[in-house]
Amino acid sequence: MTKARIYYARVDELWRKGEKYAYLEEKGHVGGVQWQELEPDAKGNWLTEGMRDEFEDYIPVGSKELKAANKAEGAIFKTFSNGVKTHRDSWVYNFDESVLIENVLRTSETYNDHVYKWTNSARDKSKVDDFVKYDESKISWSLGMKNFLLRGNELSYEESKVRTALYRPFCKSSFYFDEILNEARYKFPTIYPTQTTEEENVVICAGGYGRKPFAVLVSNRIPDLNLYADPQQSFPFYTYDEDGTNRRENLTDWALEKFRAQYADATITKWDIFHYVYAVLHHPLYRERYAANLKRELPRVPFAPDFHAFRRAGARLAEIHVNYEQAAEYPLARREQKGVALDWRVERMRLSKDKQSLRYNEFLTLARIPPEVYEYRLGNRSALEWVVDQYQVTIDKRSGIANDPNRADDPEYIVRLVGQVVAVSLETVKIVRELPALGLESAQPA
Repeated sequence: MTKARIYYARVDELWRKGEKYAYLEEKGHVGGVQWQELEPDAKGNWLTEGMRDEFEDYIPVGSKELKAANKAEGAIFKTFSNGVKTHRDSWVYNFDESVLIENVLRTSETYNDHVYKWTNSARDKSKVDDFVKYDESKISWSLGMKNFLLRGNELSYEESKVRTALYRPFCKSSFYFDEILNEARYKFPTIYPTQTTEEENVVICAGGYGRKPFAVLVSNRIPDLNLYADPQQSFPFYTYDEDGTNRRENLTDWALEKFRAQYADATITKWDIFHYVYAVLHHPLYRERYAANLKRELPRVPFAPDFHAFRRAGARLAEIHVNYEQAAEYPLARREQKGVALDWRVERMRLSKDKQSLRYNEFLTLARIPPEVYEYRLGNRSALEWVVDQYQVTIDKRSGIANDPNRADDPEYIVRLVGQVVAVSLETVKIVRELPALGLESAQPA
């Protein structure tokens, strides 16, 4: 059998359809295209442009192979997880907890009615797709939910399943954490099994695989799979049994020994390593140099010359990112529209073209936004742009469900949040700018 050979050619990824057609017209034939023969790397990656070989010599933050083999050595974190995937965001997420509960009860009634009819019928059990009624105003079916229907599992509302999740960066939402209504919870029943665990556990959410730029954010809440509008992997400090007992440190003893030996420092703790990793993943040179690697695999971190400088920076970054709602507001200029009554309600905020001001609503504009704010990016948006994008009144087209971020019990929450995220962004930029050298001049074996 002749071994296959693969050839590849690319054009500018920003080209529009007309430009691509013109290119093909000009070439006229496959023989007119300048092809490049591809050879896969050791991991089977065919498109390796921009990938750096020394990345493989750094210490893995996590390893799918080691996790699958249940090995507690060879990487920093023993286990990690995708964020929660729901397949029905409008039903299980809502800014308003009371609306969330109403939605859950409503769709549960529809689902349980299907379960009753399914289990008490003599119909062909292989044709579940023909049995279910597709009414998006009452329920959103998915493969996982149909499988629960096949088994006759009923939905039962439980108050303890009403949680707070991190839906998007700096955007928390009430969330119903349930195995039937969530398509896939992955490892999160052992990462945040109870509300109590949110008081002590944190996860590093690293994303950007595929199209989006690399992003990282620490959270003490259940994160969504598409936290950055692209899949992310979460690396927790602790894991638990599903009842919230038997707390275990998720960083390996192997990693602790590696770091202590590398820096000849027996005082280094696992929390120190956790914060060190968080800081390194923010380093601009690291992100630039290994952008291609980070699009294809889990992060790896080098041993920087000054461990404790990164540890201190990472600890402060984690503190301000987890506790952003307690940050002191940045003093934005508030311009009130004359003749318009005081109003804190948001329908949809809009940034000006120069991004120096934000139209909060008809009554208020927030001005003098420092340009450095936009340097703090999480994927394809800055932190402030995520807030502007998410904190708006929406109505889901399929279900008709409204999602209103305004809080009757705290009407100034959103305007305060804008100032807090600006302040957190500015401090983040300052910390990142002051990070010391990583020592990337040559490969640093783990």
